[in-house]
Amino acid sequence: MFVKTLLLLIPAALLAQWTPELSMKVRTVSAVVPSPNGRLAVWTETWPVMDGEKSESVTHVFLAQTGGVQTSGVQTSGVQTSGGQTSGVQTKGGGSGRLQLTRGEKSANAPSFSPDSAWVFFASERSGKRNLYRIPVDGGEAEQITNWTGTLGAYLVSPNGKWLAFAAREPDTEEDRAKREKRDLRVIDENPHNQSLWMVPVEPNVEPNAEGKRPVKKVAAGPYHVGAFDWSPDSRRIAYETRPTPDANDGRLADIYEVEVETGNVRPVAATAASESQPRYSPDGRYLAYVRGNESARRIDGNRIVLLALAGMKARELPASADESPALAGWAGGRMIFTEGRGTRAALYTMPVDGAPTLLFQPARGTFGAGLALNRTGSHAGLAMQAPDQPVEAYVMDLASSPGAPKPVRVSEANTSLARQPLGETRLIRWKSAKDGKEIEGLLTLPVNYQQGKKYPLILNIHGGPAGAFSETFIGVSGLYPLASFAARGWAVLRANPRGSSGYGLPFRSSNVDDWGGGDYTDLMSGVDAAIAMGVADPNRLAVMGWSYGGYMTNWVVTQTSRFKCAATGAGLSDMISMWGTNDIPSVLDDYFEGASFEQPQRYIQMSPLAHIQNAGTPMLILHGEADIRVPTSQGYEMYTALKRKGTPVEMVVYPRTPHGPQEPKFVLDIMRRHIDWVAKYIGE
Repeated sequence: MFVKTLLLLIPAALLAQWTPELSMKVRTVSAVVPSPNGRLAVWTETWPVMDGEKSESVTHVFLAQTGGVQTSGVQTSGVQTSGGQTSGVQTKGGGSGRLQLTRGEKSANAPSFSPDSAWVFFASERSGKRNLYRIPVDGGEAEQITNWTGTLGAYLVSPNGKWLAFAAREPDTEEDRAKREKRDLRVIDENPHNQSLWMVPVEPNVEPNAEGKRPVKKVAAGPYHVGAFDWSPDSRRIAYETRPTPDANDGRLADIYEVEVETGNVRPVAATAASESQPRYSPDGRYLAYVRGNESARRIDGNRIVLLALAGMKARELPASADESPALAGWAGGRMIFTEGRGTRAALYTMPVDGAPTLLFQPARGTFGAGLALNRTGSHAGLAMQAPDQPVEAYVMDLASSPGAPKPVRVSEANTSLARQPLGETRLIRWKSAKDGKEIEGLLTLPVNYQQGKKYPLILNIHGGPAGAFSETFIGVSGLYPLASFAARGWAVLRANPRGSSGYGLPFRSSNVDDWGGGDYTDLMSGVDAAIAMGVADPNRLAVMGWSYGGYMTNWVVTQTSRFKCAATGAGLSDMISMWGTNDIPSVLDDYFEGASFEQPQRYIQMSPLAHIQNAGTPMLILHGEADIRVPTSQGYEMYTALKRKGTPVEMVVYPRTPHGPQEPKFVLDIMRRHIDWVAKYIGE
């Protein structure tokens, strides 16, 4: 009774703390698209469903007006609602209420507007297969446009509003029959599941085909897989990416072709030894901009924007961007718009037809997602923004009225009603690498109620890639590493961007070639030393963890030092020889190790954690997806078996149905909890 009375006397804020369960309530916001007239915006919100036998994520489409109002220093659009959802009517308090356009157990995603801004198109599997739909912007019943029974990928509305182009694969009835009859063997590299390019009319008075459905037309097909594409402004042509197969390893072989939709005539517009992708027509149709890699086709050699004059088919490489990794969003007037990483934040740039790129926008704090979208007129941009202490929301920027200094306006309320518990402060820190004095950046999240001068347990969290990078995202989001929960438990977290990371220029990104476990390892250890020197980290209570390449580095760390009390490796590489022959992108290892495993066997062995396993005595948690083809589960088993044979404390958890990135919410929650429990077991509170 005394304990209960005491608890009642303690303020609720002191009892509450961030937990993995609370992180699961944070919604994901993506696919922010402004309407052609700039007055509306759509986006998607995703949340988990974990009731009973369900463990899945559901995504739905939301809409709001883009006109903002000033609220406590933050520009917003619309009015406050409970949970960010409305019934499609004006919400209490006046203003422009937000509309949840789609509902139901089946997700809806990939929203886009019709050219007149009157309709929203989206994709959904509500019919049993992924198909395309449209719905009026003021809500109502959605109309199914396609009746596809195969697999359907990306789509795009024509500028004249008459057609939907989409990439898709026809149903394979023989393959389905073989599966039913248990004859579904696979011959490797035979019959790739390539997509072709198709069109379907969307005008209201289209004459149906014999089955009473809108007729579809195959526009382009060949011995290749169709990827991203773009309509010409006059709706007469489509420029589209191709590669031999949809396999990830063939991404470097991408070319660009152009088809006349009326005649079906196809011509190559960018088909060299380099990788060409991301085609974007200029508003006047004179140019096609695209992104081209180096002719070596190595992923680490950088990319440039190329401008192709369609009349004479003359291509011109434009000046390099800062990181040489531009993601081309499209055109705004006579200039191209692209994004790329800039340190721990994303940045928006303009590229003129003649001249160097210019920084247009970068958040003062926080970052935005890679999927920035321009409307068809290039007047507005949609982006999903967040900060370490602010969950993600949808924003729109007016590029036409403020071309030099656009300001984001918040249009969503996906997470505004989220219960807020105390968060640890996240600071950007820098240190010098002990290897060569190179400056390294990282994000240091302090424990909740951090006290200057007090030393805390520290978790070193290592990113994947290796060309990934940690950015200033919300620490309370659900994911593999519950940063907010770590901070709530009294632990500091260092997320370093060692050499090899993106966002710091091509020389920095390529400086770990033929040096995995060398300079990058020293950069990480120097970061831990810096956190100790700052008086934040307790050198006797250190943990290390990471996923994918971060898992590789975790495996490497425990074979090089005993300073960490525990480690957790997720989808980690352990044996580089077997990794080369069993994963789905062996060419990535070719790039970094300057050859295949049979060409550089000693190099592969030397950089394998298993080659140094005799030094590993750190207790290890191994997590791996059973359906992982990027880093096959055998990599985890090899590490587990070796540590078990050595007598090192080790635990391995395998998640069925799970690819390289865990997706099922119950598994994600389990991974977060296991990371907390493992660290608590070995370094305490």
